[in-house]
Amino acid sequence: MLNIASDSAIAIPEEMIHYGASKTALLAVSRGFAKHAAGSGVTVNAVIAGPTRTGGVEEFVYQLVDRSLPWEEAQRAFMREHRPLSLLQRLIEPEEIANLVAYLASPLASATTGAAVRVDGGYVDSIIP
Repeated sequence: MLNIASDSAIAIPEEMIHYGASKTALLAVSRGFAKHAAGSGVTVNAVIAGPTRTGGVEEFVYQLVDRSLPWEEAQRAFMREHRPLSLLQRLIEPEEIANLVAYLASPLASATTGAAVRVDGGYVDSIIP
């Protein structure tokens, strides 16, 4: 079982407190289900996705930065002004999240359970989730 959480579960943005709270709960639920499934061969993990480029996020970016900017400039301005802790300094592409999900869903990750695995572009300022 895989749940998609968010960096907002750990680094709750002031403009999205409600979202952060729901994603924090998802991490707890994932860990709890992993404990419930202990010894069954079923793995349960959460993916902590960082700021990811989607249609909704593009709209969100343009709510916070100058709408007249071309996308690449708007993205850089958003990251600089609103997500300055990102080491990647760009939004993550959905395919980059999918790569981690594919790994965790594969037999290659058979010993990974109860984990919150980050694909956040280095946004969360921690060496552990």
